[in-house]
Amino acid sequence: MRYERLKERLSAREIIILDGATGTELERRGASMDQAAWSGRAALDNEHLLTQIHADYIAAGADVITANTYASSRLMLAKAGLADRVREINERAIAAALRARDGAANGSAVVVAGSLSHMVPLLQGAAATDPAHLPSDAEIEDALFEVAEILRRAGCELVILEMMYHPRRIAAALNAALSTRLPIWFGISARRNRHGHAISYNQSEEISLDSIAALIPNVGIDAAGMMHTNVELIADTVDVVRRHFDGPLMAYPDSGYFEMPNWRFSDVIAPERFQAFCSDWIASGVQIIGGCCGLTPDHIRAAVRAKQSASGSIGLRHGR
Repeated sequence: MRYERLKERLSAREIIILDGATGTELERRGASMDQAAWSGRAALDNEHLLTQIHADYIAAGADVITANTYASSRLMLAKAGLADRVREINERAIAAALRARDGAANGSAVVVAGSLSHMVPLLQGAAATDPAHLPSDAEIEDALFEVAEILRRAGCELVILEMMYHPRRIAAALNAALSTRLPIWFGISARRNRHGHAISYNQSEEISLDSIAALIPNVGIDAAGMMHTNVELIADTVDVVRRHFDGPLMAYPDSGYFEMPNWRFSDVIAPERFQAFCSDWIASGVQIIGGCCGLTPDHIRAAVRAKQSASGSIGLRHGR
C-alpha cells in the first residue's frame, strides 16, 4: 500500500526524495569494511548503527530508504567466508531498514527498497574486477535470483537495480528483479573516458552509455536514471536515459571515490552546492533525488530544501 501511494505521487509529478549512502555512511561513522565484501556483512556487526542510519535518512525527509543489500550477494559474501550466512545477512539488513521505518514518527508512508546490484569481487585498492577470477554468468545469475527472492520474502516493497553498467550482468539482475513481481527502479552508472566523454562505468572496456540505457525495458520499470555517477555528469547522463525511457527520472550521484574496501571521502560536495544541483535537476524534469556513496543525511536535507524551493516556485507561478 505504501508503494501504491508513492506511485500515485510520481504520477502526479511530485518530487520524491530517496535516501543517501548506507555503505559509506557506515564507514564514515566508524564501521569496519570487509576486505572481500565491503559493506556486505555490516548487518552482522553493526545492525544497530545501520538502523540508526536509516532512521536519520527518514528524519532528513527521505520518502524511500534502501536496505544495505548492495554487496550482500553470495558472489561477495563467499569471498568473505560467509557463504552459509547469505540469507541471514540479507534478512538482518532488511529488518534494520524496516525497524527504522516502523520506529520513525514520520515513517508511516516511507517505502523500504531492496538494493540489487551485479557487484562482483574487486581488486584490493581499486574499483576494478580481476578478469582472471570473475564468477561465471551462471554463478552471477544464481546469486542474484537468490538475493531477489530474499528481498521479496523479507518485506521489501521495491527493488532498486543499483549501478547497472555491464550488459550481461544487467540481464541477470533485471530477470532476477522481475521474478519478484515487485516494482523496479533502474539505476545506471557512468564515468568519463580519457577524452572526457560519458560512458558506462565498466572499468575493463569502454561501453557506450546509450547501449546501456537501451537495455531499460519498455514495460515493468517504474523509474530509471543515474546513480553512483559524479555530480557533474548527472545532467548529461540523465538526458541519455531520457532518450530511452519516458517514465519518471531519478538522480542520485556519488562524491569521492572507491578503493576496495574503502570509500575515499575526497572533496565530497558540500550540501549547499548539492542543493543547487538538485534544483537544476528538478527544473529539468527529474522527479527522484537522492545520494549515493559519500553523501549523507545533510545532503538529503539539502535535497529536501531544493524540493521545497521548487514547490514554492510552482505555487507562485500559479498564484497560490
